[in-house]
Amino acid sequence: MPKLSVTVVTKNEAADLGSALASVAWADEIVVVDSHSTDDTCAIARQHTERVVVHDWLGHIEQKNYAASLASHDWILSLDADERVTPALAEDIRATLATDPRHAAFRLPRVTWHLGRWVRTTDWYPDYQTRLYDRRRAWWTGRYVHEALTVEGPAGQLSSELQHYAYRDIADHLETIDRYTTLAARQMHEEGRRAGFLQLAGHPPLAFLRNYIARGGIRDGVPGFIISSMNAYYVFLKFAKLWELNRVRGSGFGVQGSFGFEVRGSEFEVRGSGFEIQGSGSTPPNEHPAPNPARGTRNTEPGTPNVNEP
Repeated sequence: MPKLSVTVVTKNEAADLGSALASVAWADEIVVVDSHSTDDTCAIARQHTERVVVHDWLGHIEQKNYAASLASHDWILSLDADERVTPALAEDIRATLATDPRHAAFRLPRVTWHLGRWVRTTDWYPDYQTRLYDRRRAWWTGRYVHEALTVEGPAGQLSSELQHYAYRDIADHLETIDRYTTLAARQMHEEGRRAGFLQLAGHPPLAFLRNYIARGGIRDGVPGFIISSMNAYYVFLKFAKLWELNRVRGSGFGVQGSFGFEVRGSEFEVRGSGFEIQGSGSTPPNEHPAPNPARGTRNTEPGTPNVNEP
């Protein structure tokens, strides 16, 4: 039977990492690649494995490929710090590897814990993740929010669930939405996509109906309504930020003041109490925050964490 290496990339994951690594203690090897955590992440990792490497953050894709390159074995299970491998999934993985699988990779159904329950409705379920793979025939590719495994040939599928503790609370959920919609808008902008009234007014209600009615969010009561609404808000914010990139930032006009927004434009300047309008004669670069590694590698398939984009 092929041996298995589990890889985890981290930064400041002390709150979650111990439980994640304990859930894969049965694996032949655990490799943790940390990006200069300032909490106890590395100390916790070393309680579970000797293979802890500190490495500059390269981005989700590059970091995962780097972690796979350090593994002693070709079969890799890529795990996030906020995920848990159940005993049933562990047995499923061992049984699959024991058959000398012909597939180069396998998808795992992922179930998310949020708002006091396991969510098996909306776009969040079954949230298939391709995580078990042979690194000789599969590798991480993509851009920004579109991070996924490229596999030589078809991928197989396991039936046991991977558990996901994605968000501490609604505030944490909103922070993640804000971060990933910025990346999604940036990617769409670079691909030449545009957003107008139709996308802003039409796509979010459709996303809500898909999540709440078609995908069964209504069966989860108030949590299902909240999650459906948040998924629709993600869609709205993504297109609003795309519109901003295409129209506002592309206009070359700017305002900067105490309210925390900025626009730059041409040939004039006004200064006052905490408020400023200034001209630079040039359009500012489209600067966006890089993915925040402090939340680990939340987004591992096309889309955002648990949000299927329309």
